[in-house]
Amino acid sequence: MKTLWQPLQDELARWRDAGQVADFWWRDDDATTRTPALERLLALSRDASVPLALAVIPMGVQTGLLADQDRGVTLLQHGVVHHDLAPTGEKKTEFPVSEPVPAALDRLAQGRMRLTALFGDRALPVLVPPWNRISAPDLLPALTGGGFRGLSRFGPRTLRGMPEGLVQVNTHVDVIDWKGTRGFVGTEVALAQVLAHLQARRHARVDAAEATGCLTHHAVHDEATWMFLEELFAQTAGRGLVVWRSASELFP
Repeated sequence: MKTLWQPLQDELARWRDAGQVADFWWRDDDATTRTPALERLLALSRDASVPLALAVIPMGVQTGLLADQDRGVTLLQHGVVHHDLAPTGEKKTEFPVSEPVPAALDRLAQGRMRLTALFGDRALPVLVPPWNRISAPDLLPALTGGGFRGLSRFGPRTLRGMPEGLVQVNTHVDVIDWKGTRGFVGTEVALAQVLAHLQARRHARVDAAEATGCLTHHAVHDEATWMFLEELFAQTAGRGLVVWRSASELFP
């Protein structure tokens, strides 16, 4: 009898038969303080030997966020304050069309300086915009001038319109049912997202070089979410079928 996880194993086998190894990465958003949920997330990363990229809100982060045993964690810049600045009726964003680009860059620079002061080179110059959205079209090409070298949002990346010098690596699997229960989406739904991106990569319907990204939000995980992540890491461990990449590798 096939389990829910068998289609993933079958897809990974197809990658192997094609002489390829599927690569994944893990991004967790909205980190500010060392809560019990964050402790559990960091322990899961250590125990599963899966690199973790923690998207940190600069102006809300506390100095005790990381400990000595968390040296394998890399930090990304999750906006500046994670406040919705969009006009009424528009989609949530911290970077609306109405904000002048110089003002946005100045805010981003302040956030960048705070992360660097607290965490040094563990904080990569990679922007993770809150709600995965930058509404101001002129801000994107200005990011490299503001010192950023990477960008991470949600959905298969496209190189069209990306400024030179800015590496984009997105996430593709969201384990939270934001529009419904705000709990775990369920194993079948989550695995369908994983398979959709892996298959699209294998058939060159999307950029095959972009690692499949798993997006989590530790602060809202229910027990079912934690159990899924544990099983996902177990199912992709060993056998040489999967490589979990660190943000330092993806954003050199």
